[in-house]
Parts: sequence; structure tokens; C-alpha cells
Amino acid sequence: MTTAVVQEERDPELPGRLLLTERDVLLPLLRARPEEDFALRTCCPGWTVREVLAHCSAALLRVVENRYEEGVFTPEGNDRDIAERADWPLARILDELEQGMTGAGPVVAESGGRLDGIALGEWIHAGDVREAFGEPGAYGGPGLPAALALLGRLSRERGHLALHADLDEYEEPLLLGEPTGERPPARYLGQAPALIRLYAGRPLTGTRYELAGAREEELNLFG
Repeated sequence: MTTAVVQEERDPELPGRLLLTERDVLLPLLRARPEEDFALRTCCPGWTVREVLAHCSAALLRVVENRYEEGVFTPEGNDRDIAERADWPLARILDELEQGMTGAGPVVAESGGRLDGIALGEWIHAGDVREAFGEPGAYGGPGLPAALALLGRLSRERGHLALHADLDEYEEPLLLGEPTGERPPARYLGQAPALIRLYAGRPLTGTRYELAGAREEELNLFG
């Protein structure tokens, strides 16, 4: 077991490190898969693997290029970005994704925290892709400590439900959300990837954990 990374104050470089760590493991995996695998459905309603990646690459490029016209990062805006890339060769989408994961970190670092959630969302979408491929380690891997630290801080900044997580992989507990005094912190016991699934609203089939003091749907940070 290791000690969980808990980030109380914002580390402006953390989101960029998470993106670079994920880039180095995800892009080789993607480039090695046959193109037909990118038509597989993901847990994101209506989206194939290719469409998830097109969304991710578009969002990161907007960050790199500082393009935030009206309607971006909405369901409608996401669908437009995906539609714009529908006729692109797959290699072009992967190249754009690599460019975005490489270049977005410094921009996110200078955003004062406003864009930190994008880095976490990109990492979660990488888990969605691994899940669709049937790859092991979805919502885990080398980026997990940074993702947990980012999740903990974002959940506190957003005043989310307080939760005390005892994770199988780490010696120290992870504290999420912001205590209010109105209710005691919820308790979670189990593996870190299942905790990520809970906060990301991802399917929990095949996971095993204990949750007390909260309903599963209360933990969704993005819902």
C-alpha cells in the first residue's frame, strides 16, 4: 500500500502532469488498436470510442487555442465538435488529441483553477475508452494518484458532500467534499477506481465497495 496524494492547496501544475501521464499510456494503446475498435460503444450515451476521443481532442484544442465561443462545453457544443470531425481520418483525431494533451497543461495552470476539471474529465474519458476496449485498469493506472488529488480538491471547492474514503490501495484516507455540520461525512471503503466511477457517474457493474451515509447518486460530481 502507498500513501494517497491529497492536495489541500491548488498545485497549478497538477492537471498538466495528469494529462501528460495519461498521454504517455493512452496514445500508444490507441495507435495499436485496429480502426474497427473505434466504433465500439462506450458508457457515454450515444458515443462510440471515436466520438469520445473526438470530443476530448476538440475540448483540449479549445483550451490550447483559448477558443471559448458561446455554447462550448455544453451537450450541443460537444455534439457540434464531434460532427466537425466525423469525416476526419482517425489518425488526425489521435494527432489532435496528442497535441491537446501535450499543450493544455500550461494554459490550465494559468487559469486559476477554472479549467482544472477539464483535465480530470479527460482522464475519466480515457477510462471510458479502456472500458470499451476491455482493457484492464480503467479509471486507474499511473495517473490515479494525481486524479484522486484533483478530485479531492475539486469536490471541496464545489462544496460537494463530505466523504471519508478508506481506499484499498492507500494507507492514508482520502477526504472529499466540504463538511457542513448539517450531516456527518459519508464513509466509503473499497478500491479507488470504483470511487472514481461513483464520482464520475460511471457504471458500477462488477465493483465491490461499502458506502454509508450517502446515496450513490449524491456522489456524482458531474451530474
